[in-house]
Amino acid sequence: MLAVVKRRASKPKLNKEKIMTLSIGSAAPNFELVNQHGEKISLSSYRGKKNVVLVFYPFSFSGTCTGELCALRDDLSAFQNDNVELISISCDPMFANKVFTEQEGYKFQVLSDFWPHGAVSKAYGTFEESRGCAKRGTFIIGKDGNLKWQIVNGLGEARSIADYKAALSAL
Repeated sequence: MLAVVKRRASKPKLNKEKIMTLSIGSAAPNFELVNQHGEKISLSSYRGKKNVVLVFYPFSFSGTCTGELCALRDDLSAFQNDNVELISISCDPMFANKVFTEQEGYKFQVLSDFWPHGAVSKAYGTFEESRGCAKRGTFIIGKDGNLKWQIVNGLGEARSIADYKAALSAL
């Protein structure tokens, strides 16, 4: 006989303040989510240490998302080094993200905003309620924890990593 064990998913920790729209210069909403290995990662752990490129994407394994993340993978030194940390977030479960990162060879954090579903995506104003996923939002957060640059595209609109590089060079 097979026993079914119900486990409660840990909730991501968010700042109490709910932010629907973010302004350049404002504090980026803090969060704690699990990465593809089940490790807890918080935005605040980078404060004072590294700038963060935070990339929200709709779905693991989809064509445009895979293409965008592979472009980051192929130019990783520009986005993950002594001064910058690359973090991607989707609403996919941690186990799906694990297989996705292994399949594509990603060497950066891929976080799961699965439960409560899309809570961090909502805090950053990127959650697409009708589809249950994040829009294509990218946020550059300075070492001071404040938002320095942002772009939010629709589900089918790919982003340009050249824009990320230009924003990083301006820091």
